[in-house]
Amino acid sequence: MLLQLSAEFDLQSDVVPWLLAQGPAAALDTFEKSAATLYIVNVERNGKIIYTWKGSGRNTCIGLYDPLNKQNEHLYTFEKDVHIISCSINNEKTLLAVSFLQSTKEERVNQLLQPVSKCLTLLIEIHPVNNVRVLKAVDTCIRVQFLYPVANRNPFPESHLLLISEDKYIEQFHIHVVAEDRHNVVIQNSGQLPRDRVAGDLIWAQWDMTEQRLFYIVPKESRNILKCVQFYPDENCNLILEASLDISLRDIGLKFVNFGYDYSQDQEMEPRSLNLQVFTSKTGSFCLCCSQAPDIPKEVTYSVSFLHKGYSKTFTVPLQRTDYPQVKEVAFLNLDYYVAVYLPGHFLHLLNTQHPDLMCYNLFLTGEDARINMLHKSSIQSPFKSAVWDCCSGRMFAVRINECSLVQFLWNSKLDSDRLAALHCALLHVRNTTDLEMQIIQWISENLSACSTFDPLQEFIIASLYWAMCPETSKLDKLLPYTSLLYWNGIIPGITCITDIISLPELKVQNCKGFWEKLNLNLECVKYAEPHLHYNNNVLRREWYKLLSEEKAEERRTTAYLRNIFENAKKVLSNLAAWNLEERLVPLFQEEDYQQRLLIGLMVAQLKDHLMRHLQYVGKMKIDQIVLEYVSKLLDLICRIMEAVWRKYSLQSCVLCLDERGSAAEFAAFHIMSRILEAANGMCMPLPPGFHTLHMGLGVRCLPLHTLLHYIDNGVLQLTETCAIKLLKDLDNTEKNEKLKFSIFTRLPEAIGHKVSRLWNHPVNSNFIARNSVKLLLDKLRKRQHNRPVVDRLSVHVEFLPLNYLVDMLAEVEDQGLNPFEEEDNVNAKFVEETALKHTMMLLGL
Repeated sequence: MLLQLSAEFDLQSDVVPWLLAQGPAAALDTFEKSAATLYIVNVERNGKIIYTWKGSGRNTCIGLYDPLNKQNEHLYTFEKDVHIISCSINNEKTLLAVSFLQSTKEERVNQLLQPVSKCLTLLIEIHPVNNVRVLKAVDTCIRVQFLYPVANRNPFPESHLLLISEDKYIEQFHIHVVAEDRHNVVIQNSGQLPRDRVAGDLIWAQWDMTEQRLFYIVPKESRNILKCVQFYPDENCNLILEASLDISLRDIGLKFVNFGYDYSQDQEMEPRSLNLQVFTSKTGSFCLCCSQAPDIPKEVTYSVSFLHKGYSKTFTVPLQRTDYPQVKEVAFLNLDYYVAVYLPGHFLHLLNTQHPDLMCYNLFLTGEDARINMLHKSSIQSPFKSAVWDCCSGRMFAVRINECSLVQFLWNSKLDSDRLAALHCALLHVRNTTDLEMQIIQWISENLSACSTFDPLQEFIIASLYWAMCPETSKLDKLLPYTSLLYWNGIIPGITCITDIISLPELKVQNCKGFWEKLNLNLECVKYAEPHLHYNNNVLRREWYKLLSEEKAEERRTTAYLRNIFENAKKVLSNLAAWNLEERLVPLFQEEDYQQRLLIGLMVAQLKDHLMRHLQYVGKMKIDQIVLEYVSKLLDLICRIMEAVWRKYSLQSCVLCLDERGSAAEFAAFHIMSRILEAANGMCMPLPPGFHTLHMGLGVRCLPLHTLLHYIDNGVLQLTETCAIKLLKDLDNTEKNEKLKFSIFTRLPEAIGHKVSRLWNHPVNSNFIARNSVKLLLDKLRKRQHNRPVVDRLSVHVEFLPLNYLVDMLAEVEDQGLNPFEEEDNVNAKFVEETALKHTMMLLGL
């Protein structure tokens, strides 16, 4: 069970005991009838729950439950049996608005003699119970909802009440209250209450209690228009958004969402009713979810319009089970970063609202994984984020993704689409616990070769950095990469998806704040081709390769340019060291790795330029800090992966000795480090200092010589100065070790070879030094002769020189102060002569 519910409120446990303890007037008629007569009417913004029940004398009572102090409160009693269809209380608990049907079954016969309005809407003073005002007396049903301002405002202000009519209009009443006799609060207006028309000719409306927004749809010519009115704490309201919809809404009647719950209407509702809901999130996501009972009973079709992205997705799911009871409609749940589509007994579909472009980010579950415990089979509402209201049972739940079940699903998944979706979903929740990160790394280490369509290490590193950095700065989520995948060709078994381009919403108010600002940012990114805004490593790769090739050709850039790059790298490594004051388990050498420091510095410089282009309103110091944190966290993340691997295989933290063979655990660690290197090369990401030395050390211990050399020649293993020195010191000069040393020695980069050559006291190495000395001296001589007048040059080019003549020439060059090895001991013309003679004797077998 991927979704976990925790009970927040239950009528039977939180209200019934309190009712039974009250006096006979307030007590339930009979305990057996409580399920039918006791039900929730509304949930207010502050979380307080309004419910109604039938008292002992068939009178109708209204109560209030406060979830903070777990206490119930009796609000009002009607001295007759009425059917309450809507109820709301203001923030100060001084006014109660109630809408009810006047006619019961017994009274319908009397209506022929004495006609009365079907629905009566009252405004009642309840601090204390006092005057009652009639707001509406009509033959159509009315819903009521008080607006809730920000907290800590002055007491007894003006209250504002929305009246939603089945005659397709919405009004706002303004109610002034005053305090009398210190305790009594009464309505100040003696005549008609001032009111405004908020919306008209609507066919659908939804109330967002948390953000105090009213969404409604009005038909216009051949299209339907979705509109939104935002109510502000300063008692103003604005039409803030309009969106043209391509959804067909003909013959749906009038639908209200989140305006309370009418038990009798739910019982009479036709099974083919339209289910339409709007969900928003703090990231600026704006989704319209729609489903309707299908013409074909063995399949379900629903659509989610990602209005903040400019496209919609329509899903068709064939139903496998025919033995499960028929349900009225699928339920849509708002999980902030995800929208959940739930059909009890059949499936649970989690859609990523922030990155809905790739289907592989959606989790589609069936069977036991899709089951949600404690939910009734119908009448499920999601009144606010991460909340479920089971209207029939009268229970409220907090809903969240179960991290343990998510990890278990990750382990059990056989499809790459499921693995990728579960991995990204899990990484979203890593911020809550580091233990989850360790479990993910454990899964990655066991499944490096199981995923054929994506690299789990690349996805883990990139997505972890994305979720670690994006909450800190607005718009950063549009500029940093969140995946290594550019497209996805795979399909999700059991589901058909059709993608359609839709019109973008139009914001009617400029300079918005909060959600509307982020929505506007999302819409701007769609207009200006969002994928091109994300940081790309292609330019970084080209520049890095160019600098490395210039280094080999000894054509370095200006000193200031390189100094700035290496200064960037120095800041990153200092920041990384400051985070890890405790000694790491992995024996990484703190060495001077020119290539990696160059890549670190380049990444800092280019990421900084990328952010500076798109975050003009953010200061340079802030961007410098963001980039420093990003690259430091990248290196730290790789270190944490290796730390987890070392703990998993119980490897020692001491420096590896190269004269011993590696264990099976070391070979497993070597394999994972090879995959880390492959992932880093694929994304052009730097590696922490000492990575290549440790990787090479494990390779020497674990691989046979021919495989080791093959890895070196193909770039899987990279030779470093530290590793070469350790190799010469740790291994003696046995025949096998000499072969290894010589093979490594001939593959060393020239700069490293010059530094470590004098540490190996061996004829082969002496021969190498002598040859190199002759090469450099003759090269110096050639350059010097090239600068002399033409008459001083040799008239005849000598291809091979006798040894004595060669030594005389070298000695002459040395006398001119051109010896490149003058700082090294015993490397001179005599050394070359002795080495040449020894080598000749070895070749002749003397």
